[in-house]
Amino acid sequence: MDRSTSTSQPTPAAATARKPARHGLGTWLALAFSLLSIILTVLMVEVVDVAATGQIEASIGQGLRELAVQTADKLERGMYTRYREVRLLAQRRDLAPATNDLAERRAVLDSIKQSYEFYDWIGMAGLDGRVQVAAGGLLEGADVSQRPWFGNALKGIHVGDVHEAVLLAKLLPRQEGEPRRFVDVAFPYKDAQGKTIGVLGAHLSWQWARSIERSVIAPLSKRGKVDALIIGNNGTVLLGPSNLQGKKLDLASLRAAQRQDAGYLVERWPDGTSYLVGFSRGRGFESYPGLGWTVLVRQAELDAYAPARDLRRRALFSGLALAALFSIAGVVLARYITRPLGRLVSEAERIRGGENVPLVSGRGSYVEVETLSATLNALLSDLRQRRHELKGANATLEARVEARTRELEQALVAVRASEQRIGAIVEAAQDAFVGVDLRGLVTDWNSAAERMFGWKRSEVLGWPMPELIVPERFRPSTYKAIEMVRATGYSPLLERRVERLVIDRQGVEFPIEMTAGLASGGEGSFFAVFLHDISERRKVEKLKSEFVATVSHELRTPLTSIRASLSMLADGIAGDLPPDVAGLVMIAHDSCERLVRLVNDVLDIQKIEAGSMEFERHAQPLLPVAEHALAGMQGYAGQLGVTLQLECEEAAHALSAAIDHDRLVQVLTNLLSNAIKFSPRGGRVTLALCLHAGRARLSVRDQGGGIPEAFQPRVFQRFAQADGADTRQKGGTGLGLSISKSLVEEHGGQISFETAPGAGTTFHVDLPLAPSA
Repeated sequence: MDRSTSTSQPTPAAATARKPARHGLGTWLALAFSLLSIILTVLMVEVVDVAATGQIEASIGQGLRELAVQTADKLERGMYTRYREVRLLAQRRDLAPATNDLAERRAVLDSIKQSYEFYDWIGMAGLDGRVQVAAGGLLEGADVSQRPWFGNALKGIHVGDVHEAVLLAKLLPRQEGEPRRFVDVAFPYKDAQGKTIGVLGAHLSWQWARSIERSVIAPLSKRGKVDALIIGNNGTVLLGPSNLQGKKLDLASLRAAQRQDAGYLVERWPDGTSYLVGFSRGRGFESYPGLGWTVLVRQAELDAYAPARDLRRRALFSGLALAALFSIAGVVLARYITRPLGRLVSEAERIRGGENVPLVSGRGSYVEVETLSATLNALLSDLRQRRHELKGANATLEARVEARTRELEQALVAVRASEQRIGAIVEAAQDAFVGVDLRGLVTDWNSAAERMFGWKRSEVLGWPMPELIVPERFRPSTYKAIEMVRATGYSPLLERRVERLVIDRQGVEFPIEMTAGLASGGEGSFFAVFLHDISERRKVEKLKSEFVATVSHELRTPLTSIRASLSMLADGIAGDLPPDVAGLVMIAHDSCERLVRLVNDVLDIQKIEAGSMEFERHAQPLLPVAEHALAGMQGYAGQLGVTLQLECEEAAHALSAAIDHDRLVQVLTNLLSNAIKFSPRGGRVTLALCLHAGRARLSVRDQGGGIPEAFQPRVFQRFAQADGADTRQKGGTGLGLSISKSLVEEHGGQISFETAPGAGTTFHVDLPLAPSA
């Protein structure tokens, strides 16, 4: 009876000994949960404050920078358009004094002025400075010889900076809010002999720049007051808030724009307010040289960084709430964890006191405690048996451990040797090697990569690869490609050699040739990327193109003089020549013509390769284009005794396409010239226009001997010519069809041919139809 009482009722001393252990564990767990939640909260707030808010502030600054870049680009492109328009107007024949009378010329200028609302005045002045004709008759007869635009145009300066209206201030309607201001664009115009006979000038209203400012800034009105300023080359505010209009500024942003073209910074302005300022400096566009305008887009620093401050506050309050919540949850969880353990400790103390009782975890215990109690019970019952078996096992354990240790050491040596061999191969590679995991983080970086990008290996491991070497504008597509591989295991860029732009540590862009493959490693798949710097190769290619263009251009100037001289000799300007001399002159003249065509073709090829050939496409009927090309070749066809014919069905008269008139005439002229050359005397060459497979088709058909089968695959290659003697006698550069193919494809079309021996050849040009109005 005493023994039973002792088993069920622990003594007070035993209960006192167990109490600190039971409650102490719960207290430590609760304290650990609370401290952990507080530490995590502090770290989260710090990360948000340092990283997230920093990125937001940088994003806001980049946003203002992009606004400045967009505004500057719109200004430069708009000025380029006006610059080109006025230059083309000065070359129009219908505006020449000898072509039309005064009323017709004024009507042409009125039509041009109405087509663009920001032309306040367009007129033409003679060399004496008197305005001969102007849109609306404004200032006709006035003396503008002392106006800067008139004198500068004759000196080769075709655009002038912003200035207030002088002669037109009283003639044009009054402009509310600010005085009327202009940007002057002027070009000399010439007579038919190329002699300058006057100046065509246009005054572009400065309200044009105000419309550009509104188009960029207006969508941002919801995020606070944002101002855009256009600053002249001398620091004077040309457009901006009324209190700054016309004032001269000396700002750090203006000086930075002189150095780096575009960027953003925080600076204090003369009104005492600190602004976040995005800046961009115009450098002109295409042939327009630019006026050195700088665009500043500013927003008060407090307004600009308000989202970052709100994020800090939300992160702090959320962190405090989470810390409190996790602390309470920690206390509750600690009690729940320690309750079964306390019961288990109580039973263990009874066993330690000599009682022969099993360990019971009790109701409500979690699986681990129940498993622990069952395992301890099994250990107690098997302890003596295991002790005996352990003595026998100890005899062989050391030998087994030693053998297994040797095996592991050998495997480790083999793995290390393999790693060292692979590492040595990668390190010795001349190309840069970058290892990237499927999250986009750098896992490997060899010495060649350090030299190429300027980042040390220790600095980049674990960093996102796109943030280190990919230009910002390409980063979204790079992340999308990585995500595609992670989702599908495939990308069209894998196992292919592609060219891309990358940046080094200083942000300098340069071209590389990249090969990427997907490899498997101990920690999963990763990208193995080899990169080769091709900057020097690009420079060589550029030098080659520049050399070809320069040589061709320098050849064309003397060839033009030679051709003109030979033409005059052939036309009898030096009197009748002896037959043998006349024959030599004709041979020289024909050879010179061929050289001129070759140089022009080479120049066209170079422009196509460089992407600098200009196209002015607009929807227009195709029949007049075909008639123009056919008329231009009548003389050449007459010399060779070939008849030209135009075929056009009634339904095809209205066919139109979005084309550059001159370029398509060049294509048809090339095809007609070839057809005429290879047609027999007395033969016929036909130019046909029809609708074919939903496209407009222009076809040139001859009655020649056809294209040899062996030559057909190379018809559109550069400098390709059939090897027949007849082809050599006909001459040619071998570039015409290659140029024609490139021009047709620039229009979204296709060029093809059909031929048969002895039955002639037909070339087809298929163009997409212009959408109906």
